[in-house]
Amino acid sequence: MNLNRAPLCSLLVVLLVAGCTQQVDSVKDTMGNMFKAKDEQSEALKKAAEPTPLDEEFKSSIAIKKVWSGRFGKGYEKLYLKLLPSWYGEHVYVADRDGRVMAVDVATGEKTWEERDKKRLISGGPGAGEGKVFVGTSEAQVVARDAKTGQKIWIAEVSSEVLAAPRAGGGVVLIRTGDGKLYALDAATGVQKWVFDRTIPTLTLRGSAAAVIHEDKVLAGFDNGRFSALELATGKELWETRLGEPKGRSDLERLIDVDSEPVILDNTAYIDCFQGRVAAVSLDNGSLEWTRQISSYEDLAVDTDHVYVTDEHSVVWALKRSDGATVWRQKGLKNRRATGPTLYGKEIVVGDFEGYLHWLDVTTGAIVGRERVDKERIITPPLNIGAALVGYSSSGEMSAWRVD
Repeated sequence: MNLNRAPLCSLLVVLLVAGCTQQVDSVKDTMGNMFKAKDEQSEALKKAAEPTPLDEEFKSSIAIKKVWSGRFGKGYEKLYLKLLPSWYGEHVYVADRDGRVMAVDVATGEKTWEERDKKRLISGGPGAGEGKVFVGTSEAQVVARDAKTGQKIWIAEVSSEVLAAPRAGGGVVLIRTGDGKLYALDAATGVQKWVFDRTIPTLTLRGSAAAVIHEDKVLAGFDNGRFSALELATGKELWETRLGEPKGRSDLERLIDVDSEPVILDNTAYIDCFQGRVAAVSLDNGSLEWTRQISSYEDLAVDTDHVYVTDEHSVVWALKRSDGATVWRQKGLKNRRATGPTLYGKEIVVGDFEGYLHWLDVTTGAIVGRERVDKERIITPPLNIGAALVGYSSSGEMSAWRVD
Protein backbone atom coordinates (compact mmCIF):
# COMPACT_ATOMS: atom_id res chain seq x y z
CA MET A 1 0.00 0.00 0.00
CA ASN A 2 2.73 2.34 0.92
CA LEU A 3 4.52 1.44 -2.28
CA ASN A 4 1.42 2.44 -4.30
CA ARG A 5 1.12 5.80 -2.51
CA ALA A 6 4.65 6.88 -3.33
CA PRO A 7 4.13 7.28 -7.09
CA LEU A 8 0.85 9.12 -6.40
CA CYS A 9 2.53 11.56 -4.04
CA SER A 10 5.32 12.05 -6.53
CA LEU A 11 2.76 12.74 -9.23
CA LEU A 12 0.96 15.29 -7.02
CA VAL A 13 4.26 17.02 -6.27
CA VAL A 14 5.09 17.17 -9.97
CA LEU A 15 1.64 18.58 -10.77
CA LEU A 16 1.88 21.16 -7.96
CA VAL A 17 5.35 22.21 -9.05
CA ALA A 18 4.18 22.45 -12.65
CA GLY A 19 1.23 24.58 -11.56
CA CYS A 20 3.47 26.83 -9.49
CA THR A 21 5.87 27.11 -12.38
CA GLN A 22 3.04 28.19 -14.65
CA GLN A 23 1.93 30.75 -12.05
CA VAL A 24 5.49 32.03 -11.65
CA ASP A 25 5.86 32.27 -15.42
CA SER A 26 2.54 34.13 -15.55
CA VAL A 27 3.69 36.54 -12.84
CA LYS A 28 7.02 37.00 -14.62
CA ASP A 29 5.19 37.76 -17.87
CA THR A 30 2.89 40.23 -16.11
CA MET A 31 5.74 41.95 -14.27
CA GLY A 32 7.81 41.97 -17.43
CA ASN A 33 5.01 43.67 -19.33
CA MET A 34 4.60 46.17 -16.50
CA PHE A 35 8.30 47.03 -16.46
CA LYS A 36 8.33 47.17 -20.24
CA ALA A 37 5.40 49.60 -20.20
CA LYS A 38 7.11 51.69 -17.53
CA ASP A 39 10.37 51.65 -19.48
CA GLU A 40 8.53 52.71 -22.63
CA GLN A 41 6.74 55.45 -20.68
CA SER A 42 10.04 56.54 -19.15
CA GLU A 43 11.69 56.64 -22.57
CA ALA A 44 8.78 58.65 -23.96
CA LEU A 45 9.04 61.16 -21.10
CA LYS A 46 12.81 61.32 -21.52
CA LYS A 47 12.44 61.93 -25.24
CA ALA A 48 9.81 64.61 -24.64
CA ALA A 49 12.19 66.43 -22.27
CA GLU A 50 15.16 66.40 -24.64
CA PRO A 51 16.41 69.86 -25.68
CA THR A 52 15.44 70.88 -29.18
CA PRO A 53 18.61 70.65 -31.32
CA LEU A 54 19.76 73.80 -33.07
CA ASP A 55 19.82 74.00 -36.85
CA GLU A 56 23.51 73.89 -37.78
CA GLU A 57 22.70 75.51 -41.13
CA PHE A 58 21.02 78.50 -39.49
CA LYS A 59 22.14 81.94 -40.66
CA SER A 60 21.15 85.18 -38.97
CA SER A 61 18.93 87.48 -41.02
CA ILE A 62 19.96 90.50 -38.94
CA ALA A 63 23.45 92.00 -38.66
CA ILE A 64 24.73 91.27 -35.14
CA LYS A 65 28.12 92.63 -34.12
CA LYS A 66 30.15 91.87 -31.00
CA VAL A 67 31.19 95.13 -29.29
CA TRP A 68 33.38 93.66 -26.54
CA SER A 69 33.81 90.54 -24.44
CA GLY A 70 35.76 89.25 -21.46
CA ARG A 71 35.73 86.98 -18.43
CA PHE A 72 34.83 88.67 -15.17
CA GLY A 73 35.32 86.51 -12.10
CA LYS A 74 34.29 82.88 -11.79
CA GLY A 75 30.53 83.21 -12.14
CA TYR A 76 28.22 81.02 -10.10
CA GLU A 77 30.37 77.88 -9.64
CA LYS A 78 27.57 75.86 -11.33
CA LEU A 79 25.14 76.83 -8.59
CA TYR A 80 21.68 78.03 -9.61
CA LEU A 81 22.27 81.63 -8.49
CA LYS A 82 20.90 84.55 -10.42
CA LEU A 83 23.98 86.76 -10.11
CA LEU A 84 22.83 89.01 -12.89
CA PRO A 85 24.70 92.06 -14.22
CA SER A 86 23.36 95.48 -13.24
CA TRP A 87 23.55 98.62 -15.41
CA TYR A 88 24.01 101.92 -13.60
CA GLY A 89 25.39 105.08 -15.20
CA GLU A 90 28.48 104.34 -17.30
CA HIS A 91 29.11 100.89 -15.86
CA VAL A 92 27.83 97.34 -15.79
CA TYR A 93 28.38 95.79 -12.37
CA VAL A 94 28.94 92.06 -11.95
CA ALA A 95 29.66 89.79 -8.98
CA ASP A 96 30.76 86.19 -8.58
CA ARG A 97 30.28 83.54 -5.93
CA ASP A 98 33.82 84.02 -4.55
CA GLY A 99 33.15 87.53 -3.24
CA ARG A 100 34.28 89.59 -6.22
CA VAL A 101 32.42 92.73 -7.28
CA MET A 102 33.49 94.47 -10.49
CA ALA A 103 32.67 97.63 -12.43
CA VAL A 104 32.94 97.32 -16.22
CA ASP A 105 32.85 100.27 -18.63
CA VAL A 106 29.73 99.89 -20.81
CA ALA A 107 31.43 101.33 -23.90
CA THR A 108 34.72 99.42 -23.89
CA GLY A 109 34.29 96.38 -21.65
CA GLU A 110 37.33 97.47 -19.64
CA LYS A 111 37.31 96.80 -15.91
CA THR A 112 37.23 100.06 -13.92
CA TRP A 113 37.62 98.48 -10.49
CA GLU A 114 37.46 95.12 -8.75
CA GLU A 115 37.08 94.36 -5.05
CA ARG A 116 37.02 90.98 -3.37
CA ASP A 117 35.83 89.96 0.07
CA LYS A 118 37.19 86.43 0.60
CA LYS A 119 35.19 85.94 3.78
CA ARG A 120 31.82 86.22 2.08
CA LEU A 121 30.05 84.06 -0.51
CA ILE A 122 27.86 86.21 -2.73
CA SER A 123 24.40 84.75 -3.37
CA GLY A 124 22.36 87.73 -4.61
CA GLY A 125 23.11 90.73 -6.77
CA PRO A 126 24.63 92.97 -7.64
CA GLY A 127 22.04 95.72 -7.49
CA ALA A 128 23.04 99.32 -8.17
CA GLY A 129 21.45 102.64 -7.27
CA GLU A 130 21.62 105.53 -4.84
CA GLY A 131 25.31 105.90 -5.77
CA LYS A 132 26.15 102.42 -4.51
CA VAL A 133 26.46 98.77 -5.49
CA PHE A 134 24.82 96.20 -3.22
CA VAL A 135 25.31 92.44 -2.89
CA GLY A 136 23.77 89.85 -0.58
CA THR A 137 25.59 86.85 0.87
CA SER A 138 24.97 83.29 2.00
CA GLU A 139 26.01 84.46 5.48
CA ALA A 140 22.87 86.65 5.71
CA GLN A 141 24.66 89.94 5.12
CA VAL A 142 24.25 92.88 2.76
CA VAL A 143 27.36 94.75 1.62
CA ALA A 144 27.23 98.26 0.13
CA ARG A 145 30.11 99.72 -1.93
CA ASP A 146 30.68 103.06 -3.57
CA ALA A 147 29.66 102.72 -7.23
CA LYS A 148 32.57 104.86 -8.48
CA THR A 149 35.43 103.44 -6.42
CA GLY A 150 34.32 100.08 -5.03
CA GLN A 151 35.09 101.20 -1.49
CA LYS A 152 33.09 99.35 1.16
CA ILE A 153 30.63 101.69 2.90
CA TRP A 154 28.57 99.49 5.22
CA ILE A 155 27.58 95.92 6.08
CA ALA A 156 24.13 95.02 7.41
CA GLU A 157 22.82 91.81 8.95
CA VAL A 158 19.56 90.18 7.82
CA SER A 159 17.79 87.00 8.90
CA SER A 160 18.78 84.55 6.15
CA GLU A 161 20.67 84.00 2.90
CA VAL A 162 19.99 86.66 0.26
CA LEU A 163 18.80 84.99 -2.96
CA ALA A 164 17.67 87.97 -5.05
CA ALA A 165 19.36 91.08 -6.36
CA PRO A 166 18.99 94.09 -4.03
CA ARG A 167 16.90 96.92 -5.49
CA ALA A 168 17.62 100.54 -4.58
CA GLY A 169 15.57 103.73 -4.92
CA GLY A 170 13.82 106.37 -2.87
CA GLY A 171 16.59 106.33 -0.28
CA VAL A 172 16.19 102.63 0.52
CA VAL A 173 17.53 99.30 -0.68
CA LEU A 174 15.19 96.29 -0.74
CA ILE A 175 16.51 92.88 0.29
CA ARG A 176 14.76 89.50 -0.17
CA THR A 177 15.86 86.64 2.10
CA GLY A 178 15.43 82.89 1.82
CA ASP A 179 13.13 82.71 4.86
CA GLY A 180 10.42 84.80 3.19
CA LYS A 181 11.28 88.25 4.53
CA LEU A 182 11.52 91.52 2.62
CA TYR A 183 13.74 94.19 4.22
CA ALA A 184 13.95 97.91 3.53
CA LEU A 185 17.35 99.25 4.61
CA ASP A 186 18.47 102.85 4.59
CA ALA A 187 20.63 103.08 1.46
CA ALA A 188 23.05 105.51 3.11
CA THR A 189 23.62 103.66 6.39
CA GLY A 190 22.23 100.12 6.13
CA VAL A 191 19.94 100.70 9.12
CA GLN A 192 16.69 98.71 8.94
CA LYS A 193 13.62 100.84 8.21
CA TRP A 194 11.05 98.03 8.11
CA VAL A 195 10.62 94.32 7.42
CA PHE A 196 7.70 92.47 5.83
CA ASP A 197 7.34 88.78 6.63
CA ARG A 198 5.69 85.99 4.64
CA THR A 199 5.46 82.37 5.78
CA ILE A 200 7.08 80.19 3.14
CA PRO A 201 5.74 76.77 2.04
CA THR A 202 7.57 73.50 2.74
CA LEU A 203 8.85 73.32 -0.84
CA THR A 204 9.87 76.31 -2.96
CA LEU A 205 12.00 77.06 -5.99
CA ARG A 206 15.61 77.99 -5.36
CA GLY A 207 15.84 81.78 -5.31
CA SER A 208 13.50 84.71 -4.78
CA ALA A 209 12.02 87.38 -6.98
CA ALA A 210 13.58 90.82 -6.57
CA ALA A 211 11.17 93.47 -5.34
CA VAL A 212 10.45 96.52 -7.51
CA ILE A 213 10.05 100.14 -6.43
CA HIS A 214 7.37 102.09 -8.33
CA GLU A 215 6.63 105.61 -7.15
CA ASP A 216 5.54 105.24 -3.49
CA LYS A 217 4.97 101.48 -3.67
CA VAL A 218 7.01 98.30 -3.38
CA LEU A 219 5.81 95.39 -5.52
CA ALA A 220 6.90 91.84 -4.77
CA GLY A 221 5.91 88.26 -5.50
CA PHE A 222 6.30 85.55 -2.86
CA ASP A 223 6.93 81.82 -2.58
CA ASN A 224 3.27 81.10 -1.81
CA GLY A 225 2.04 82.40 -5.17
CA ARG A 226 0.91 85.78 -3.84
CA PHE A 227 1.73 89.19 -5.24
CA SER A 228 1.65 92.21 -2.93
CA ALA A 229 1.94 95.98 -2.96
CA LEU A 230 3.50 97.62 0.10
CA GLU A 231 3.88 101.22 1.17
CA LEU A 232 7.48 102.25 0.46
CA ALA A 233 7.78 104.42 3.55
CA THR A 234 6.43 101.94 6.11
CA GLY A 235 6.17 98.46 4.58
CA LYS A 236 2.42 98.38 5.25
CA GLU A 237 0.60 96.01 2.89
CA LEU A 238 -1.78 97.88 0.58
CA TRP A 239 -3.23 94.91 -1.27
CA GLU A 240 -2.55 91.29 -2.17
CA THR A 241 -3.60 89.05 -5.04
CA ARG A 242 -3.19 85.33 -5.75
CA LEU A 243 -1.48 84.21 -8.95
CA GLY A 244 -2.21 80.52 -8.40
CA GLU A 245 -3.95 78.02 -6.15
CA PRO A 246 -2.13 74.91 -4.85
CA LYS A 247 -3.45 71.69 -6.41
CA GLY A 248 -2.72 68.01 -5.82
CA ARG A 249 -1.58 66.04 -2.79
CA SER A 250 2.21 66.16 -2.77
CA ASP A 251 4.30 69.20 -1.91
CA LEU A 252 5.69 69.15 -5.46
CA GLU A 253 2.22 69.16 -7.02
CA ARG A 254 1.15 71.99 -4.72
CA LEU A 255 4.23 74.11 -5.38
CA ILE A 256 3.23 77.65 -6.39
CA ASP A 257 6.07 80.17 -6.55
CA VAL A 258 6.51 83.70 -7.88
CA ASP A 259 10.17 83.80 -8.89
CA SER A 260 10.14 86.71 -11.33
CA GLU A 261 10.16 90.50 -11.13
CA PRO A 262 7.00 92.41 -12.04
CA VAL A 263 7.15 94.76 -15.01
CA ILE A 264 5.20 98.02 -14.65
CA LEU A 265 3.55 99.86 -17.53
CA ASP A 266 0.59 102.29 -17.49
CA ASN A 267 -0.47 101.58 -13.90
CA THR A 268 -0.50 97.83 -14.51
CA ALA A 269 1.93 95.21 -13.20
CA TYR A 270 2.67 92.19 -15.39
CA ILE A 271 3.99 89.11 -13.62
CA ASP A 272 4.13 85.32 -13.93
CA CYS A 273 4.12 82.38 -11.53
CA PHE A 274 5.44 78.80 -11.54
CA GLN A 275 2.48 76.39 -11.76
CA GLY A 276 0.27 79.46 -11.71
CA ARG A 277 -0.67 82.19 -14.15
CA VAL A 278 0.64 85.07 -16.18
CA ALA A 279 -1.35 88.07 -15.00
CA ALA A 280 -1.99 91.75 -15.54
CA VAL A 281 -2.64 93.33 -12.14
CA SER A 282 -4.08 96.79 -11.46
CA LEU A 283 -1.77 98.86 -9.26
CA ASP A 284 -4.77 100.66 -7.75
CA ASN A 285 -6.24 97.71 -5.86
CA GLY A 286 -4.57 94.48 -7.00
CA SER A 287 -7.51 93.35 -9.13
CA LEU A 288 -6.72 91.00 -12.01
CA GLU A 289 -7.24 92.64 -15.40
CA TRP A 290 -6.58 89.35 -17.19
CA THR A 291 -4.80 86.03 -16.61
CA ARG A 292 -3.40 83.18 -18.70
CA GLN A 293 -2.75 79.67 -17.42
CA ILE A 294 0.95 79.63 -18.37
CA SER A 295 3.53 78.37 -15.87
CA SER A 296 6.82 80.27 -15.71
CA TYR A 297 9.62 81.07 -13.27
CA GLU A 298 11.48 83.47 -15.58
CA ASP A 299 11.29 87.26 -15.84
CA LEU A 300 9.00 88.53 -18.58
CA ALA A 301 9.21 91.53 -20.91
CA VAL A 302 6.57 94.06 -21.91
CA ASP A 303 6.23 96.62 -24.70
CA THR A 304 3.36 98.80 -25.91
CA ASP A 305 1.44 95.93 -27.49
CA HIS A 306 2.76 92.66 -26.09
CA VAL A 307 3.79 90.68 -23.03
CA TYR A 308 6.61 88.20 -23.74
CA VAL A 309 6.95 85.08 -21.59
CA THR A 310 9.28 82.07 -21.49
CA ASP A 311 7.29 79.19 -20.01
CA GLU A 312 8.61 76.32 -17.87
CA HIS A 313 9.33 74.26 -21.01
CA SER A 314 11.23 77.11 -22.73
CA VAL A 315 8.46 77.84 -25.20
CA VAL A 316 8.45 81.60 -25.81
CA TRP A 317 5.06 83.35 -25.99
CA ALA A 318 3.84 86.74 -27.13
CA LEU A 319 0.52 87.75 -25.57
CA LYS A 320 -1.64 90.78 -26.27
CA ARG A 321 -1.05 93.32 -23.55
CA SER A 322 -4.71 94.34 -23.69
CA ASP A 323 -6.28 90.97 -22.90
CA GLY A 324 -3.59 88.24 -22.75
CA ALA A 325 -4.63 86.56 -26.01
CA THR A 326 -1.91 84.59 -27.80
CA VAL A 327 -0.17 86.42 -30.65
CA TRP A 328 2.47 83.76 -31.37
CA ARG A 329 4.44 80.88 -29.82
CA GLN A 330 8.02 79.90 -30.62
CA LYS A 331 8.71 76.21 -29.90
CA GLY A 332 12.15 76.13 -31.54
CA LEU A 333 13.90 76.50 -28.17
CA LYS A 334 11.79 73.99 -26.25
CA ASN A 335 13.60 72.38 -23.29
CA ARG A 336 16.74 74.45 -23.91
CA ARG A 337 16.34 76.05 -20.46
CA ALA A 338 15.82 79.44 -22.04
CA THR A 339 16.02 82.58 -19.93
CA GLY A 340 13.34 85.19 -19.69
CA PRO A 341 13.19 87.52 -22.72
CA THR A 342 14.77 90.96 -22.98
CA LEU A 343 13.54 93.62 -25.39
CA TYR A 344 16.21 95.04 -27.66
CA GLY A 345 15.17 97.07 -30.70
CA LYS A 346 12.81 95.12 -32.93
CA GLU A 347 13.62 91.81 -31.27
CA ILE A 348 13.46 90.03 -27.96
CA VAL A 349 16.52 88.05 -26.89
CA VAL A 350 16.84 84.95 -24.69
CA GLY A 351 19.83 82.88 -23.56
CA ASP A 352 20.02 79.09 -23.25
CA PHE A 353 21.83 76.22 -21.51
CA GLU A 354 24.59 76.02 -24.13
CA GLY A 355 25.56 79.67 -23.87
CA TYR A 356 23.70 80.90 -26.97
CA LEU A 357 21.73 84.11 -27.35
CA HIS A 358 18.71 83.92 -29.66
CA TRP A 359 17.07 86.98 -31.28
CA LEU A 360 13.32 86.61 -31.98
CA ASP A 361 11.25 88.95 -34.14
CA VAL A 362 8.67 90.62 -31.88
CA THR A 363 5.99 90.57 -34.60
CA THR A 364 6.22 86.95 -35.75
CA GLY A 365 8.30 85.12 -33.14
CA ALA A 366 10.69 83.90 -35.84
CA ILE A 367 14.27 83.29 -34.71
CA VAL A 368 16.27 85.82 -36.73
CA GLY A 369 19.66 85.78 -35.01
CA ARG A 370 21.99 83.65 -32.92
CA GLU A 371 25.35 84.25 -31.24
CA ARG A 372 27.31 82.36 -28.60
CA VAL A 373 28.55 83.98 -25.41
CA ASP A 374 30.13 80.88 -23.88
CA LYS A 375 29.84 77.09 -23.73
CA GLU A 376 28.39 77.37 -20.22
CA ARG A 377 24.75 78.05 -19.44
CA ILE A 378 23.21 81.52 -19.46
CA ILE A 379 20.86 81.67 -16.45
CA THR A 380 19.92 85.35 -16.31
CA PRO A 381 18.12 87.32 -19.04
CA PRO A 382 20.34 89.42 -21.32
CA LEU A 383 20.79 93.01 -20.17
CA ASN A 384 19.76 95.91 -22.40
CA ILE A 385 22.25 98.75 -21.81
CA GLY A 386 20.88 101.03 -24.53
CA ALA A 387 23.64 101.01 -27.13
CA ALA A 388 24.19 97.26 -26.76
CA LEU A 389 22.87 94.04 -25.29
CA VAL A 390 24.92 92.17 -22.68
CA GLY A 391 24.95 88.40 -22.26
CA TYR A 392 26.46 86.86 -19.13
CA SER A 393 27.20 83.16 -18.62
CA SER A 394 27.30 81.12 -15.42
CA SER A 395 31.12 80.90 -15.70
CA GLY A 396 31.62 84.68 -15.75
CA GLU A 397 31.99 85.24 -19.50
CA MET A 398 30.30 88.49 -20.54
CA SER A 399 29.92 90.06 -23.98
CA ALA A 400 28.13 93.04 -25.48
CA TRP A 401 26.32 92.89 -28.84
CA ARG A 402 24.55 95.32 -31.09
CA VAL A 403 22.36 95.03 -34.16
CA ASP A 404 23.42 97.30 -37.04
